[in-house]
Amino acid sequence: MKTTFIKNIAFTATLAMGVLGCTDDLDQVPRYEDTSANIYKDFGNYKSILAKAYSGLALTGSQGPEGNPDIKGGNEGFSSYLRQYWQLQELPTDEAVISWTDAGLPNLHFMDWTSTNQFVEALYYRIFYQVAICNEFIRETTDGKLSERGITGANLEEAKHYRAEARFLRALSYWHALDLYGSVPFVTETDEVGSFFPKQISRADLFAYLESELTAIEAELVPARQNEYARADQAAAWTLLAKLYLNAEVYTGEAHYTEAITYTKKVIDAGYTLEEDFEHNFLADNDQSTEVIFPVASDGQRIQSYGGMNYILKGPIPRGKNVEYGIDAGWSGPRATRNIVDLFPPIGSGIDEREMFFTEGYTLEINSVSSETDGYPIIKFKNITSTGEPGSHTTFVDTDYPMFRLADVYLMYAEAVLRNGQGGSRAEALGYVNDLRERAYNNTSGNITDGQLTLDFIIDERARELASEAVRRTDLIRFGRFTEGTYLWPWKGGLKEGRGVESYRKLYPIPQSDLIANPNLDPKVNGY
Repeated sequence: MKTTFIKNIAFTATLAMGVLGCTDDLDQVPRYEDTSANIYKDFGNYKSILAKAYSGLALTGSQGPEGNPDIKGGNEGFSSYLRQYWQLQELPTDEAVISWTDAGLPNLHFMDWTSTNQFVEALYYRIFYQVAICNEFIRETTDGKLSERGITGANLEEAKHYRAEARFLRALSYWHALDLYGSVPFVTETDEVGSFFPKQISRADLFAYLESELTAIEAELVPARQNEYARADQAAAWTLLAKLYLNAEVYTGEAHYTEAITYTKKVIDAGYTLEEDFEHNFLADNDQSTEVIFPVASDGQRIQSYGGMNYILKGPIPRGKNVEYGIDAGWSGPRATRNIVDLFPPIGSGIDEREMFFTEGYTLEINSVSSETDGYPIIKFKNITSTGEPGSHTTFVDTDYPMFRLADVYLMYAEAVLRNGQGGSRAEALGYVNDLRERAYNNTSGNITDGQLTLDFIIDERARELASEAVRRTDLIRFGRFTEGTYLWPWKGGLKEGRGVESYRKLYPIPQSDLIANPNLDPKVNGY
């Protein structure tokens, strides 16, 4: 169950604010009784401080959905890490257009964003806020400081687990920076706290850093499937490494598909199993799923935000639809293009359980992006349990976000094999793909043959299996279909029929505000 760690996430805000509080005048005596110097003396505080790093993926401040935000400026709900990560991964692709006209939002689907786009800025600053939180925890839990504070025995071992988890969370955010923004400013726990201009790290060097970090923490993380729910373990690190290696050719120009096979196999061999019912991975009690490797936890009573899973779940649900989804109201936002719909058997046939489109009152064609009923919404997540009961709250959802799950690992293994990585086999790859299809079809009628197992099939199968799980942009880039004119979808590049766009759109720009503030940053490195 997720209750214990959720309570820590909910409690930690006040404590962490004392640790992170600062003023512009570095010579002032701290105004808070709780400072790093005394909070870290008590090992009993460590778990709650670590929870702040986890909560940053779901929450935006220390007072619930609104009030006292972590990052000043802009709408607090907009600033949610998970909300913005989902938008930047989904809205520029064939999986989602959105009807809302907030400044900068239509530009994401039209792929004509600028360095002042508020949504591009929001995730960028959220990523580096996460890095700063993790750096502080890692800085305060070195072996030397733990020894000075007399932390020994079982507490010492637990502190090392906590530190490794903070390093994983930092690596996760730096991977998002690497994937979305390319060459970015770089700071670690070894940099002194204070005002300085971080240097820009190259994409290849950031890749190498993440590879070394994730392999270094393997031994200090809790073994796979043995940690408290919603906390990282070895399998979370292995999955992140597999994703890093699978995309290495994009990041560095050098393929690492053999390494991707090595780490996907580690995850597969760790004992995770596919949920018998596909839908159970996306319901209010998905903390019971046997295939979720690393979730971002939600809780309607304790983790309340207008971003996070609240946005991802409610966003596509039509207005007026609520009871059947366990919510107070749908938001009528994202809808899929026909490219995704056409990947499935005839809509409404029920042949493939992964077909989760809402069609009543909607049209397949998107004549206007701003029309709420043009395009079929993908309603994958529900605030309903597997027994049919509603979540604990209708305004804020209980459903967790499955950032990493076994089905994705199966498909990564198969792709790495097809890309000539060593150490795997086509037979195993075919078996994993057919395991997914047998679950989706409830029989073997959807199984494919070895001859049908191609890279073209894999990119389509990833869309069927992982729709709306914030992987599509990265997938399209890896397959050479994101900016290129050889693969089009409605309103790509701002045209109804779609068009190719500039190749530099594979990355988002470093925000103009940071370019002005930091003379070490060069936007041309990322093509802007």
